[in-house]
Amino acid sequence: MKSTSPAPIYQSGVDAYRIDDCEAQLAAQREGKIELHALSKGHYPGKRMNSKILPGLNSVGFWNSRRHQDWGLRAHRNEGVEIVLLETGAMGFEVDGEHHELHAGNLTITRPWQLHRLGDPCIGRGRLAWIILDVGVRRPNQEWNWPDWLVLSRKDLSELSRKLRLGHQAVWTSTSEIREAFRELSRCVAAYGHACVESRLAVAVNRLLVEVLALIPAQQAEERPELASRRHTVELFLRDLAENPASCSESWTIENMAAHCGMGVTSLAKYSRELVNNGPISYLGLCRLEHAARELVTNQRVSVTEVAMAIGFNSSQYFATAFQRRFGVTPGEYRRR
Repeated sequence: MKSTSPAPIYQSGVDAYRIDDCEAQLAAQREGKIELHALSKGHYPGKRMNSKILPGLNSVGFWNSRRHQDWGLRAHRNEGVEIVLLETGAMGFEVDGEHHELHAGNLTITRPWQLHRLGDPCIGRGRLAWIILDVGVRRPNQEWNWPDWLVLSRKDLSELSRKLRLGHQAVWTSTSEIREAFRELSRCVAAYGHACVESRLAVAVNRLLVEVLALIPAQQAEERPELASRRHTVELFLRDLAENPASCSESWTIENMAAHCGMGVTSLAKYSRELVNNGPISYLGLCRLEHAARELVTNQRVSVTEVAMAIGFNSSQYFATAFQRRFGVTPGEYRRR
């Protein structure tokens, strides 16, 4: 079964996280549809940076799209905080299922656990700059660890962590100081390899974070402590099972589910029942059946057995029995109807 979600790309302990494969961007660059300039580590597009240079700075760059595009980014997550500035133009942006229309000067901030994408469904005209900074978290209830080359005080970094953890807002109006920090980042990307560029990059990132810290209290309506709670972590995990077939297809046990959420089995089961009135394993089975039902209808060329195996069932017979119990008909009958 073809997944609508990218395959796992990076691992943290027992956790596998899905992030964009960037193929759409790379294809657009190869075909001359956009100008793309970036420095990156890992799978991100752009000129390779040594992993020892500014650890945690996983990607920084900009692209320039002078005409409306025929592609968009897939919904994905990043292994770090992503800060994006739309310098010119307009384009659609979606985060956690909520749609926004970005205009020149808008800033977006997405946390590592937030599913997001640019494009509606295609990228619009515009110049866009970004930075992805790994702070060592993958779930909302984890403590943030900023790179040690940042010069912000411990108090300021703690305050920035708190505001980003407890806030839900994703789209902001940038300031002239933030726009200038991004311009300097772009100049550093273009001049990478010349003298002092790495130092200039570090200064520009520090400046950007200082300005973001000043921006948040001026525009954020409220803080929501529940967003950093263990309950919210489970809520995001269960939502991912319901929305992403690739998540359901993984070989989950109650133990690695609990480890993925950073808690014990008892706590996971408690929150799961509060949120969806089911235990985690029972809810996983229900989600798998829902995904399978959609796939049976939308992809007629794939056999029932292939659908069952792709979504995480180990036995086609068990799948058929569970499917009939849930929908009242066999998978084959469901497809024909």
